[in-house]
Amino acid sequence: MVSSTFLTLASGYQMPQVGFGLWKVPRETTAETVYNAIQLGYRLFDGAYDYQNEKEAGEGIRKAISDGLVTREEIFITTKLWNNYHRKEHAIKMAKTQNDTWGLGYIDLYLIHFPIALKFIEPSDLEFPAWWIDSARSDVAVDKVPIAETWAAMEAVVDIGIARSIGVSNFSAQLIYDIMTYARHPISALQIEHHPYLVQSELVKLAQENNIAVTAYSSFGPQSFLELPPDFSGKAQAVSPLLDNERITFIASKYRKTPAQILLRWATQRGIAVIPKSNSQSRLTQNLEVTDFDLTREDVKAISDLDCGLRFNDPGEYLVTHPLRIFT
Repeated sequence: MVSSTFLTLASGYQMPQVGFGLWKVPRETTAETVYNAIQLGYRLFDGAYDYQNEKEAGEGIRKAISDGLVTREEIFITTKLWNNYHRKEHAIKMAKTQNDTWGLGYIDLYLIHFPIALKFIEPSDLEFPAWWIDSARSDVAVDKVPIAETWAAMEAVVDIGIARSIGVSNFSAQLIYDIMTYARHPISALQIEHHPYLVQSELVKLAQENNIAVTAYSSFGPQSFLELPPDFSGKAQAVSPLLDNERITFIASKYRKTPAQILLRWATQRGIAVIPKSNSQSRLTQNLEVTDFDLTREDVKAISDLDCGLRFNDPGEYLVTHPLRIFT
């Protein structure tokens, strides 16, 4: 089954509404995982520089193209500019490097990963956990780079043909309003943490009212964070899993769907793209089957009413020694 539902971006290009997220996919298995996902019907792959598996993801896609499973035009690649490369000259160079790493000719959608600039680090020196902090885990070195400079670099990336569409991730309403005052190329997408514990309904409305496609990450809430180190997983371990939530499981039984499918349909029915991942072939297939049934308005509201403003991906909390209060 190939996902046949698309969102039209402000740039004019179409993005599949259901994709595969590459966060935490081990580098050594990424190529095979991506190839297998293409066989199952996935066409959107969501990556990032700091996931450190772009090269392998590109290899899997190129093999699928070589084997005749897909064409390049049928694949949609999202990737992201990391925080150490917000200065214009660094951002353009990094976009070129990432494009070469994927090896697919162009990037479909390029996002600013977080609205925070960190001091420049040579890519060859960037090893975990230096993506956020130094190797001693004692300092976060921020840099004085305005978002306007970074956005100008993103627009240059479009102008020179590296990316077809550009957007932002983890941005607030205020920053989106700001970019819209000077943008030459539109904000095509906003990627945010989005699940019933963190609905962010007003931010979603703002984006959709301005023709900005919304992509949800961590659609299953705490599930994505349980396996991470304690600094990252504390809140996830302290809350009831959404996949076991009585309201979700009751609605799932009503529609004869899995709780995961209900959570994904709750998002897609409201016009939001999703990028789940799984190591199970059956669950991968089920995750694609989330646009062909409808929840009632009452069930959508019942799920939304679980909202408690609970954010799991927050560097204001997991960067314990030097919090970055991006979401304050």
